[in-house]
Amino acid sequence: QVQLVESGGGLVQTGGSLNLSCSASGRGFSSYSMGWFRRVPWKERECVAAISWRNNAPYYLDTVKGRFIISRDNAKSTVTLQMNSLRPEDTAVYYCAAKGPRSPFEIRSEQYDYWGQGTQVTVSS
Repeated sequence: QVQLVESGGGLVQTGGSLNLSCSASGRGFSSYSMGWFRRVPWKERECVAAISWRNNAPYYLDTVKGRFIISRDNAKSTVTLQMNSLRPEDTAVYYCAAKGPRSPFEIRSEQYDYWGQGTQVTVSS
């Protein structure tokens, strides 16, 4: 079993940056594919970025391509989401999620096995 804890959310102005971190405890982090999702009240939870357990070919939602970067450090059992050039429409609760072991990432939230508690990101205009 994997426990996930997100950190790094907050309030930032348009054009600013935030670095979200997800720390995992439990066994086998390196064998889990990881995703970052976000939720706003009027929309379904959407996958903004994901990275496979093989650490190759990350996925990005079209609206964040070129602005967000997902990375993982298996030695530290962490996955980060570097968010740059933030926009008001990026405002949401952000969650990290784990899927596995040894299975490819998915962009559908129901495919993930473990979730963090979420961290609020607010981008002011």
